[in-house]
Amino acid sequence: MTFEISSHLDAHPLARTGVLHTPHGDIATPAFIPVGTKATVKAVVPEMIANIGAQAVLANAYHLYLQPGSDIVDEAGGLGRFMNWPGPTFTDSGGFQVLSLGSGFKKVLSQEFSGSSHADGAVAQSKERLADVDDDGVWFRSHLDGKRHRFTPEVSMRIQHELGADVIFAFDELTTLLNSRAYQEEALERTRRWARRCLVAHQALTAEREHKPYQQLFGVIQGAQYEDLRRKAARDLGSMEVDGVGFDGFGIGGALEKENLGAIVGWVTQELPENRARHLLGISEPDDFFAAIEAGADTFDCVNPSRVARNAAIYSPDGRFNLTRAQFKRDYGPLVPGCACYTCTHYSRAYLHHLYKAKEMLFSTLATIHNEYFTVHLVDGIRAAIEEGHYAEFKEETLGRFYSGNWGKR
Repeated sequence: MTFEISSHLDAHPLARTGVLHTPHGDIATPAFIPVGTKATVKAVVPEMIANIGAQAVLANAYHLYLQPGSDIVDEAGGLGRFMNWPGPTFTDSGGFQVLSLGSGFKKVLSQEFSGSSHADGAVAQSKERLADVDDDGVWFRSHLDGKRHRFTPEVSMRIQHELGADVIFAFDELTTLLNSRAYQEEALERTRRWARRCLVAHQALTAEREHKPYQQLFGVIQGAQYEDLRRKAARDLGSMEVDGVGFDGFGIGGALEKENLGAIVGWVTQELPENRARHLLGISEPDDFFAAIEAGADTFDCVNPSRVARNAAIYSPDGRFNLTRAQFKRDYGPLVPGCACYTCTHYSRAYLHHLYKAKEMLFSTLATIHNEYFTVHLVDGIRAAIEEGHYAEFKEETLGRFYSGNWGKR
């Protein structure tokens, strides 16, 4: 068994703690997984990510296929050895690039966008379409050199097996909230067929590479904001088998209405096998963690903590603040008082303010360490609160502070 449930939350029966077992170590869940898109969490070394308490990292199959090439990572001994990360690793399938390089719209949008009158082929303002979908797969045009590349379920599986991550994802089509209901149905059926092809290819590659550690394949549940489509996708993939073998776990993907995130996750988890891990792709806001965990999600990933850090946005228990403000020029206190991360215990706001204004690379390193620490430990705190029986109090205190607008008043 690759996933074991440790406890449930009485007030929210779908919520649970557990352990995801991998060849490179166990992951206590719920857990946040930092994103190292190109085999690195930007601006920091793997030892720093380990020191903040992260249990695993997630890399991007599409980007590593383009550069340096999945064959090179394979020759180096796999993703973990290539990037000097000893713990568990995840790779996504390339499906996210169908959205990011196709329409260019964001994954999580306000409810006001759903069902709007954009054409199914619409592209976000100032974006260029670099991905085109057909029933067999996707044509990508490289953002590096403009060359065209063909991704199919079989190609994605081959790339991810060469990358060698402990957890890999089936190739899927990620739609947007702006797509029509008819297109959502069409894409969902395409993703279902691709999921079966991924299972077939995964079994063949596992047998072909039997000398390598086993890689868990997670099916990805789509369906956008539609309850019937989400439930159908979960039932289809939850029961899907090839030669008696199904998915090892599941990813909950696709465009999400922020206001209904918890409900959408709940529709899915109610239909999935309970003894399989569920990974919610691309989520990192505190209120989203609580909503998703109450609805049965186990692990999460997102680039946002490191991305906003590089732009001087800093997470704190009392909300997010921007370190570019003039008030920090002579502020010699820690970045966030009471935080135990390396940055907060060694450097002042004034110093980081100076680094940012001076455009020093060290700023990105120190800010990223803090934001990733904050995010990892927030989810760790939720896990501990469930296990120790004070979840309701922890949630009220955490969200009450973070969204109170009282930053700087304590």
